[in-house]
Amino acid sequence: MELIRPDTHFDFLGKSRLFIGVSLVLIAVSVLSLVARGGPRYGIDFAGGTLIQLRFEKPVSTEQIRGVLGSVVEGALQVQSFGEEDEYIIQLEQSSEELEGLSRRVRDALASSLGGEGIEVRRVEMVGPKVGQDLREKGLLAVLFSMGAILLYIWWRFELRFGLAAIAATFHDVILTVGAFSLFNKQFDLTTLAALLTIVGYSLNDTIVVFDRIRENIKKAGGKGSLREIINASVNQTLSRTILTSGTTLLVVAALFVFGGGVIHDFAFALLVGILVGTYSSIYVANPLVLWLEQRAHRPGKVVRSAS
Repeated sequence: MELIRPDTHFDFLGKSRLFIGVSLVLIAVSVLSLVARGGPRYGIDFAGGTLIQLRFEKPVSTEQIRGVLGSVVEGALQVQSFGEEDEYIIQLEQSSEELEGLSRRVRDALASSLGGEGIEVRRVEMVGPKVGQDLREKGLLAVLFSMGAILLYIWWRFELRFGLAAIAATFHDVILTVGAFSLFNKQFDLTTLAALLTIVGYSLNDTIVVFDRIRENIKKAGGKGSLREIINASVNQTLSRTILTSGTTLLVVAALFVFGGGVIHDFAFALLVGILVGTYSSIYVANPLVLWLEQRAHRPGKVVRSAS
């Protein structure tokens, strides 16, 4: 399907300064939000603690649950609604090897204070602080190693300037996604990390499609024309594919976000933000950076050699 004619001539690079400015502002907002909140709000996976998922037969509020458990458990606790109506997740700072004992104490305290025995314990998970820290460090290393592998691959397949631009665009996507989690005070856990790695792959795939077309057009140009014109033409030629791929993926992820339920809500949110910023960065971040790096190498707007 062809939504945009290949001979269309939108001047994407003509607006590059404006969009690079927008990106810098968004990155600054993301970083400031993370600094103001003291970093991401880590979930049980990374911070350590205990998670208990309960379902009540009669309506209760988060304030009632928090009030009852405040005097029963040690340390900070968080209560949030989850999934079905009258279903809640309770996160405790305290981690204990005796999960059955802890969940029974929580259930008994709520049953005696709120009345009735209609409380079902659906899930109990515990992660020690050292395990959480270990998972956090390994998660960060996974993202950094994937970035390094991407740089080497694109350097080998194209040229270093393309690799640097792709890595900068991918960093841009990761920072904005983590910043969105911070701005909306969402929890950062292993599911979110999996979503970030998915975004890295998605953003890279979109960028490489455009880079491939640029390489083909550089060869066709045979040393004629400017790199700016070739990049603009390449983005226009791949625009239909970008809109169709990103649009259909967004529809699926939006459906998961709205109808998928609490279990995958944050995962879908991360993908939703990641696909939007990934599509944007493959056009308005990666390509202007390739041109900028070319100009920094004192070859302004002139095709010297084809990428091989």
